[in-house]
Amino acid sequence: MTEPFKLTRIPTLKTPAAFREHVQSLGLDLRCDDDLATGDQSPLTQPVSGVIINGKSIGNRWAIHPMEGWDATTDGEPTEEVVRRWHRFGVSGAKLIYGGEAMAVRPDGRANPNQLIIQKGREKSLGSLVNTLTQAHEEHYGRTDDLVIGFQLTHSGRFCRPNEKSRWESRIAYRHPILDKKFHVTSDDQILSDDDVRALIAKYVEAAAVARDAGADFVDIKHCHGYLLHEFLGAHTRPGNYGGSFENRTRILREIVEGIRASGNNIDIGVRLSAFDFVPFRPDPELSVPGKLGPGIPEPYDHCLPYRYGFGINPDNPLEYDLTETFQFVDLCVSLGVKILNVSAGSPYYNPHMQRPAAYPPSDGYQPAHDPLIDVERQIQVVRQIKAKTPSSLAVVGTAYSYLQEYLPHVAQHNVREGWTDMVGLGRMTLSYPDILADATTKGSLTPRAICRTFSDCTTAPRNGLISGCYPLDEYYKEKPEFTQLKDIKKNVGA
Repeated sequence: MTEPFKLTRIPTLKTPAAFREHVQSLGLDLRCDDDLATGDQSPLTQPVSGVIINGKSIGNRWAIHPMEGWDATTDGEPTEEVVRRWHRFGVSGAKLIYGGEAMAVRPDGRANPNQLIIQKGREKSLGSLVNTLTQAHEEHYGRTDDLVIGFQLTHSGRFCRPNEKSRWESRIAYRHPILDKKFHVTSDDQILSDDDVRALIAKYVEAAAVARDAGADFVDIKHCHGYLLHEFLGAHTRPGNYGGSFENRTRILREIVEGIRASGNNIDIGVRLSAFDFVPFRPDPELSVPGKLGPGIPEPYDHCLPYRYGFGINPDNPLEYDLTETFQFVDLCVSLGVKILNVSAGSPYYNPHMQRPAAYPPSDGYQPAHDPLIDVERQIQVVRQIKAKTPSSLAVVGTAYSYLQEYLPHVAQHNVREGWTDMVGLGRMTLSYPDILADATTKGSLTPRAICRTFSDCTTAPRNGLISGCYPLDEYYKEKPEFTQLKDIKKNVGA
């Protein structure tokens, strides 16, 4: 049973010194500058050197992570909400739009029935998103020759729900002794065969051509968060050409890149990677009561040791990471000419605390078992280790900054200046405050009322079949009927 603890909330820490004191009390190496530099003096406004994407240098040091809204049409085309989100990406000031949002390379690979689809015939509609974003950016910042836009290509694998929001249609790399029950995997027929994989690789190659023709500067070959290609990285127990050895478990990436190049497509390539994983977690049943989720604890795993069902994980203690294969994967990316590595961790579906640290859980999550700064620091330190081993030809993007709230730019400034990461990526924070780092680097201060407080509504909503957005802070979503529905859902589940 997890002992309850009292969370020190970030807004109560009124100065950088108070923030540092709290961090030190936790025994963490999480560094924070006292003051924010502005203009050309800020490390965050400097271009990324050594990496050229589609002939362009990335003009500053922050990126927008890919975020799905569960709000495309059921045919996988953009809607008003999708266009609005991409417009706000342009307004953000970020010079790297890392993927925009996950786009399924075929309809049955969607995580929800309202996910964008990228396939032949979608060039015009996806191109319109690029144009919307680019025009908004030019209107606010005057130039776009240093703005780099990518499309994230994905197949949702174990998390497929392409037809009904409440019905799993999982396709998997291998049987998992814990996750199979959670995601209704009941048959070996759900395992993709090697022939299935080769057919899927062809869809990634086709999607990369669509991205090029739609005006994207690069494609992200998504290897994170438990989605299909990330799951293949952990396919130690799978036989055949795509499982077992490290060479086999990374074969999909190699064959996608080779296929893109063989087709004559010179589009640049990025990879978003969950650099490490833990076992799945659940709410502590002894501390869960009606209307209140318990703190997160690991699912029982003694029956599956050594743990051979993840990537970047210690098989003898799956609550520890092991970056041996992670470093090998980074070397592989360099050898394939990958230009950007966007580093994340774990999965929002089965251990959200390590992937997306938050003070408040999503409805299918659990309360924090410890201060979320521990999870922030873990990701920052892993990125620091990866960056130390990475040549300048590969730009590294760090993750897990949103929970820092008031001190996000102070920590980001330190980490970029000291070379712990090349860039800082922001996801949910930009839903409420798209121009947070633009404010930090021009005004030297933030607007507190716009700061994301990690209420997790942007996750709870889609987990319950609603469109995603910042319901607490964005007036656009407050005025929607889903706002009232979401309040009722949260009341019932105790999130």
